[in-house]
Amino acid sequence: MRLSRWLLAALIPLGACEDLTGLLTDPDAPANLTYQLTPSGDPNAPLAVLLSWDVPRSDNATAFNVYGRIGGGDWLLRGTTTSNTFHDAGVPDVQYYVISRDLDGNELARSNIVTIDLHANVPAPTGFTSVSLNAAIQLAWSSSAVDALHGAFDHYRVYSTAYDGSRGVCTADWVLEGTTASDGFLVGNLSNGASRCFAVSTVTHDGHESVWTEARLDTPRFDARNAFVYSTAARTDSSGFLFVDDGSHKLGVVAPSSRTDLDFTVARHSDGTLWFQPARTGATMGLFGNTPVTDLTSIDRAPSTGYSSATIQAVPGFAYVFRVQKADGIHFAVARVAYVATDYVVFDWSYQSAPGNAELSRIPLP
Repeated sequence: MRLSRWLLAALIPLGACEDLTGLLTDPDAPANLTYQLTPSGDPNAPLAVLLSWDVPRSDNATAFNVYGRIGGGDWLLRGTTTSNTFHDAGVPDVQYYVISRDLDGNELARSNIVTIDLHANVPAPTGFTSVSLNAAIQLAWSSSAVDALHGAFDHYRVYSTAYDGSRGVCTADWVLEGTTASDGFLVGNLSNGASRCFAVSTVTHDGHESVWTEARLDTPRFDARNAFVYSTAARTDSSGFLFVDDGSHKLGVVAPSSRTDLDFTVARHSDGTLWFQPARTGATMGLFGNTPVTDLTSIDRAPSTGYSSATIQAVPGFAYVFRVQKADGIHFAVARVAYVATDYVVFDWSYQSAPGNAELSRIPLP
């Protein structure tokens, strides 16, 4: 004799109430059907959906039929699988359920129905910024999307594409740079002087993707740390500096002060202070702001005016921008002084190899 479900429930001890739902579920039914979208870059058109469910408690199920429908339309068989997952490629249907099958092909019991809302309101990251580095770009943004999703956040997707300088637009050839769960991402192996556009989206645990941030343009540039140049009074063989040596094609060259192609030299005044001195026609410089900067990457963009051939005292923490005329056009560079000794100056520097590009660290898309 089979006990009724009402009588079975009455016989269950009170301490086992948390298991009541599982006991009353059809043992042939797939349980806990869930879905995971595969983001594509378009919030309304994911690449696919992966359905997953628990194997029925009974041993009767040998396969599973997967049904889907769009809106209030008819349920259609999407496929049959012997596993407890099903990958449906393309834009998914709005609803799905799964039915177990026995060895003879008879359908046994149905799972719950899952509904996929492709228009879920997933917030995009805000506060999107970038920092130009040597052959790399550091991207960063705020945690606003994580805060707004209240535990549903999973990761970010980072995209990039080439920048068409002749038309002043980002090209349509966007690619996925990678994913991250942090509020920053380093894009490496880039070509210095080649501008590129970047954007970021938010993805939830179930695969819903937000719209992208506004595209951001950035250009990697050459840099180096802890270069040092002597004053001409101390060592004439190491008191000149070239951001680029056109003859050897080397960057950051310390050279004798007698060379005529130097970008600057270091001079010592009668009071013992050391000063930067533009060294040739076509090389001018200016002080970047009136206060110290914390790091080379804090220097965003070379100013359009304020350059001259006048000497400027080298002071620790301060930055100095250079406007250098080369055969292919104007190039911009910067030096940040780290230390000033009696006979030499230690500094970090960066150089933008793209002619006419004043970007030294960060720049918004124009």
